[in-house]
Amino acid sequence: MKPTTTLNEPSFNPQTLDKYATLMALGNGYLGIRATHEESYSLQTRGMYLAGLYHRAGKRDVTELINLPDVVGMHIELDGVIFTLLSGDMMTWRRELAFSSGEVVRDVVWRAPNGRRYHIESRRFLSAAQKPLFAMRLAITPLDYDAHISLSTGIDATQTNSGRQHLDEVSLRVYDERFLQGVYGVQESDVKVAIGCHCALTNAVHRVRAVNRKLVQHAVSQVALGETLIVEKICWIEGHPDETPANIEQTSLHALKAAVAAGYDALLAVSCKALAQWWAQCRVTLDCDDIQDQRALDFALYHLHAMTPFHDERASIAAKGLTGEGYKGHIFWDTEIFLLPFYVYTQPEVARRLLRYRWHTLPGALEKARRCGYEGALFPWESARTGEEETPEFAAINIRTGERQRVASALAEHHLVADIAWAVLRYVHITADDAFLQGEGGELLYQTACFWLSRTTEVDDHLDIHDVIGPDEYTEHVNNNAFTNYMALYNVAGALKYCPRSLFSADFTARAARFIARLRLPEPDPNGVLPQDDSFFSKPFIDLRRYQAEPGKQTILLDYSRAEVNEMQVLKQADAVMLFYLQPWLFSEAVQESSLKWYLPRTIHDSSLSKTVHGIVAARCNLADMAYRFWREGCQIDLGDDPHSSDEGLHAAATGAIWLGVIEGFAGISVTDELCIAPRLPEGWRTLRFPLCYKGIRLTIALTRTHLEMTASAPLTFRLFDKAVSLTGQGRFAYQDFI
Repeated sequence: MKPTTTLNEPSFNPQTLDKYATLMALGNGYLGIRATHEESYSLQTRGMYLAGLYHRAGKRDVTELINLPDVVGMHIELDGVIFTLLSGDMMTWRRELAFSSGEVVRDVVWRAPNGRRYHIESRRFLSAAQKPLFAMRLAITPLDYDAHISLSTGIDATQTNSGRQHLDEVSLRVYDERFLQGVYGVQESDVKVAIGCHCALTNAVHRVRAVNRKLVQHAVSQVALGETLIVEKICWIEGHPDETPANIEQTSLHALKAAVAAGYDALLAVSCKALAQWWAQCRVTLDCDDIQDQRALDFALYHLHAMTPFHDERASIAAKGLTGEGYKGHIFWDTEIFLLPFYVYTQPEVARRLLRYRWHTLPGALEKARRCGYEGALFPWESARTGEEETPEFAAINIRTGERQRVASALAEHHLVADIAWAVLRYVHITADDAFLQGEGGELLYQTACFWLSRTTEVDDHLDIHDVIGPDEYTEHVNNNAFTNYMALYNVAGALKYCPRSLFSADFTARAARFIARLRLPEPDPNGVLPQDDSFFSKPFIDLRRYQAEPGKQTILLDYSRAEVNEMQVLKQADAVMLFYLQPWLFSEAVQESSLKWYLPRTIHDSSLSKTVHGIVAARCNLADMAYRFWREGCQIDLGDDPHSSDEGLHAAATGAIWLGVIEGFAGISVTDELCIAPRLPEGWRTLRFPLCYKGIRLTIALTRTHLEMTASAPLTFRLFDKAVSLTGQGRFAYQDFI
């Protein structure tokens, strides 16, 4: 079912230019284009990114996702007045992203400083069917007098990554006086990107020129009162991170001409048809009191489609997707933990490709482990295309001391290794893809397990894991972090149980058994609270309420140094709660509830993932009001009122967390040895409907406050509130019969 919801920008506000450039960004997994306005504003950051296309500008820089030449910008003059919403008056305003079509529309009536009014409507989309295709349409209607309109647009290669230039001009051409093409080479490589565009204006005179890294078409037109000047700009952006076809100039030009011949409306129709298949396969629908809940889900799924490189398994999903330059476009553990489960449950073939990204980068992980003195695979904390460590060695220079602070994540935040193993096992348990387990998945499991066998320290006849950082990055260099140790145990036990024996070294079985038997595992205290690490309980508690009032801002670091924060009971996010989310079977509901409540006053939620995870665990503990409150607050990470929440790009993992909060929290979906469902809908939700894929069986599940309805493409046995149910075709079940 296609969504009817939209994302609306409530007004034109210079303070939120970059926020909405992110929230309304276009994407199809191959390209991402920020939703900047056509006209220029000094406070907006333009951006176009091709998945997997990285470059390192200098030896002291890190690899970053390249910001490509801009094709969105237009310079518009109306009767000699430059069009800008910073002057004159806006008589009407509408700007929205339609999730169903992926089209962004802006519709304004603008009164220029000279008093003349113009109706200006712009539309744009990035094709879901033809990945290199981007199209724009601009319509300008004078409302008071005949108008003289001039417009300049084309390809602007002055675009940079915050001042860093990654591309050189290879060639600039104009064909048939209408088709503009720039070919740009990634510095110090043979990789090229071809960008072509065609701009058609009704009854216009035009000329083309190249100057200062810009290839520009300038056009002028006389438009009678009440008539409309139509501008259609069609672009074709083609490239590949690893190699460039010898004839890319001609093939991309041919594709551009074919697109221009089809026109905006026909191209949009084809794209909408392709996007409709996505929505049919994965949309979650609600019958609920607050439309904002449905909008948050549609927003999340729209961006999950926009950010995922379906075409290239050597690329993965960056922390900001394809919406901005935050974190340099690098990939983190977020992908495996918060984004991959969505695909495991809806499109397992995509999940498999995302895991194969880690398999392709395994050589880099093996080398990092060797270089650090460990066995097996130590994956980089921040990854790009090659699998090398991309985390900056140092943070920004302290302007008071002149010193740089070393970034510790790449040195000690090793839980990533077990997170990848968890994702492999999660995929296999839900899909039953034994071929993957016998091949790439098994190799990932084995090499990550070997890392943990070499990562321990023997203390008092136990094995400890020392000097680590858990997901809670406010607590650094601790011993026996609960999240890390339990995840490492799961990793090694999973390898021992599921990996092909042909992978094992001669002593692996014995070493793995010893690891499992002797690894020190933090245990709940007499109050049922799981300690985060060996030292956390002994640290002083401080009142965090004023910092909790501004989650995500890291305001505590304005009052305390990181070293001071490290010595207090202060959490960016609670590692114990994160552990309960990933391995709920480890501890009783009572322990999870006691720990959740104990850690809450100690948690600031400065991680964008914290609140949604708390919501899932709260739902499993039947804390309904808390669960829904945390889920709603998690939805506001990007969609909330903060004008700068998303300036550098979307919180990509938070979109996956929105979906997870509904499916694993409120719908109560889990998989151990079989599929389990334990619904717990929030107040105000009457029906929750969603598709699911389990071991190759396609399911449609509808939950009300009293019943479960399910259709299945094949016979299925599952558990509803811990009681076995057999289903053939379709069925309807009352909860009261199973509780």
